[in-house]
Amino acid sequence: MSEHHDHGHDHDEDHGHSHYDSPASRRARSPLEVRALALEAALVENGVITTDALDHFVDAMEHRFGPHHGARVVAKAWIDPDFKARLLDDGTAAVAELGITGPEGNIRVVENEPGVHNLVVCTLCSCYPWPLLGLPPIWYKSFEYRARAVAEPRHVLKEFGLELPDDTRIRVWDSSAEIRYFVLPERPPWTEGMTEEELADLVDRNSMIGTGVVAGP
Repeated sequence: MSEHHDHGHDHDEDHGHSHYDSPASRRARSPLEVRALALEAALVENGVITTDALDHFVDAMEHRFGPHHGARVVAKAWIDPDFKARLLDDGTAAVAELGITGPEGNIRVVENEPGVHNLVVCTLCSCYPWPLLGLPPIWYKSFEYRARAVAEPRHVLKEFGLELPDDTRIRVWDSSAEIRYFVLPERPPWTEGMTEEELADLVDRNSMIGTGVVAGP
């Protein structure tokens, strides 16, 4: 890993030991969720903020920023080779063409290809491309994910329900304050003939982080 976090790490072997508290396996709220809910209740109870203000903030984050914007970018790249080339060359400029901008600039797009799968993490905190994906999920900020995504990515992906072939190379990209990574998923072959809007509806947040792929019909 370089000091600027501008390159990926290849992983071809399994290393896993401890159990990762993935969304698929978690049954109760995580400690982070419990603390967040307690903090929210305390702020409201003490008059620091109102529930209406919180609802307004969440609504704004979901509409101004959110994974639906990232899905638009993916769908556009799938049907427009010229846009895809610009996206891979300069992610920040390319997404701005679609009117997607925000405080989290310097977006670098990494493409999944046959035999290569990309996974994004922020090992130091929770750096994340907000304009494209919205608020980061709780698990993305957890110590377990931040530590294990680099050390044992294949096991982490299995816990998200994604089991890759043994010969698939996994590249882990470490986001930072300078660069926010975004995964361009592979387009499934059965989507030929679909419209850009239909394609965007297939793309979810996890496939743009790398903890998932675009699911079949």
